[in-house]
Amino acid sequence: MLDLVPVRTDQATGDAVRASVDLARTADRLGFERYWVAEHHNMPSVAATSPPVLIAMLAAATERIRLGSGGVMLPNHAPLAVAEQFALLEAAYPGRIDLGIGRAPGSDPVTSVALRGAAGRGDDDVRLFPQYLDDVVALMGTQGVKVPVPQSLSRGPYVLKATPAAAGVPRLWLLGSSMYSAQLAAEKGLPYVFAHHFSGHGTREALAFYRENFQASDLLDRPSTFLTANVAVAPTAEEARDLARPNAVNMARLRGGLPMHPLALVEDPVDDLPPQLEAIVASSLRQGGVGDPGSVAAHLTELATELDVDEVMLHPIASEHVGVGAGEAPARVRSLELLAEALAS
Repeated sequence: MLDLVPVRTDQATGDAVRASVDLARTADRLGFERYWVAEHHNMPSVAATSPPVLIAMLAAATERIRLGSGGVMLPNHAPLAVAEQFALLEAAYPGRIDLGIGRAPGSDPVTSVALRGAAGRGDDDVRLFPQYLDDVVALMGTQGVKVPVPQSLSRGPYVLKATPAAAGVPRLWLLGSSMYSAQLAAEKGLPYVFAHHFSGHGTREALAFYRENFQASDLLDRPSTFLTANVAVAPTAEEARDLARPNAVNMARLRGGLPMHPLALVEDPVDDLPPQLEAIVASSLRQGGVGDPGSVAAHLTELATELDVDEVMLHPIASEHVGVGAGEAPARVRSLELLAEALAS
């Protein structure tokens, strides 16, 4: 499961968070393997701004499912801060924490400047990303890492740890949607997640490159991959398309450079989009992840087999009808229930 904690037109932020807690409990109950939350900033339809805060809430509300980030956008944060947050989560919920790391800003350029403040390094954040990744891994380790410092500050090597007495470490994943991320994951011997739900372009090539060039590491001895896929499941394909359209419209607006809005309800007035953006919406609603339970289950099974991935991570995009409780998301819950039942049959 991948959750952006969507904010509908009938919701405040707290309502959206409560709905996601309920969705995580559903995923836990149905036997899903993991539940990840994204990091996005200053978006009217997305409340997932701080993965570690959300992960702590969701871990406390569930029993067995793994919780993680999909992902932490590392250029936005000091590596030590990320390592400390996730080392503490792992200490509190041992064996249940995943740290998915990405390179994208997760926001527009102006918001990125505000987020990073005076410490922002601009292009250096991209150039130094591989080193930041190594730093997070080393800092979370049980032995910490030796840091060279001027003699005036410390006598001898200084050992830096993310937490005083780690008994284990979160599992680290590298996220991406390009050949750069595939190459870096292969070089560093990391599990690799491709953001197939965002565009679907380049998935096959990136996964193939990763597998062919994978170098075993202390973290992983063989390639491990999964991809993300948008899903909206309802008893009929027509109902599924109705529920998926608000998200498709918002994504078309994003790709067309138009302002995003809170996620519309099915009955809200329809956006008047330019023809080229309406074509994007229509294409999104024709994807195999939107439909009745049997057809979506068949599509996901075929996709996993065709692209040879170990897991498929579902991103439930269904909105709601007027009259649903603000702190509820029954269409997303029902999507998981219907799909789990279809996949099991």
